[in-house]
Amino acid sequence: MDGVWREECRGSHSFPSLLKYPWESWEQQVRLSPTPLAWELSAFIPLDFMADKEGIRAAHEEDLDEVDLNYKAPEKKTLQEIQQLDQDDESLTKYKQALLGPIPEAVDPSLPNVQVTRLTLVCEQAPGPITMDLTGDLESLKNQVFVLKEGVDYKVKISFKVNKEIVCGLKYLHHTYRKGLRVDKAVYMVGSYGPRTEEYEFLTPMEEAPKGLLVRGTYHIKSFFTDDDKTDHLSWEWDLNIKKDWKD
Repeated sequence: MDGVWREECRGSHSFPSLLKYPWESWEQQVRLSPTPLAWELSAFIPLDFMADKEGIRAAHEEDLDEVDLNYKAPEKKTLQEIQQLDQDDESLTKYKQALLGPIPEAVDPSLPNVQVTRLTLVCEQAPGPITMDLTGDLESLKNQVFVLKEGVDYKVKISFKVNKEIVCGLKYLHHTYRKGLRVDKAVYMVGSYGPRTEEYEFLTPMEEAPKGLLVRGTYHIKSFFTDDDKTDHLSWEWDLNIKKDWKD
């Protein structure tokens, strides 16, 4: 848990803990994992601008409003604009280059700024990798069932790329349903990232899978990867089956 700030507030259970006690009153755990880049960029980007977007609000956007983080989204600046700030200050210029890296070479303009490539359930006890490919047909994920043995320790890992510009306040959300009823919602604060060729990986804190007869079964999960501007970078649905044993 080092380096991860956890805050609990009224709302609903976080995903794994809801499975332990689905009959309890609603409570929400919001996991906040501020990244060094988010802090460092505050030196170059004013934090007094609240992004506003008109139009129809998605359900997961409304859920974010239930959690008051007292945070204002930074004013947008391109990577090149940030690199060009204070060019007469040699030490600051070197610092920004070390922090942000070189301006990336030209990329395919048809590519989105943020690409979510994989979701993995990281579990040392699993007989094989538990990974879903998010670059192909997302509809096919609805026909797959991912299995997790009750009582095991695991983490959720999100793999993604940033292609063009700095993205601020990335968030991963998921809503969990059982028999048509939503029994949980969770928000993970992923952080702010600059473009680079290599993928980024975000890892949640360790969780213990629930166990017991009442919590075994299939859960339908709706996942969202968004940011401070409420841009829907990716939405997908998948099923998780909690079993007594891996091959039971």
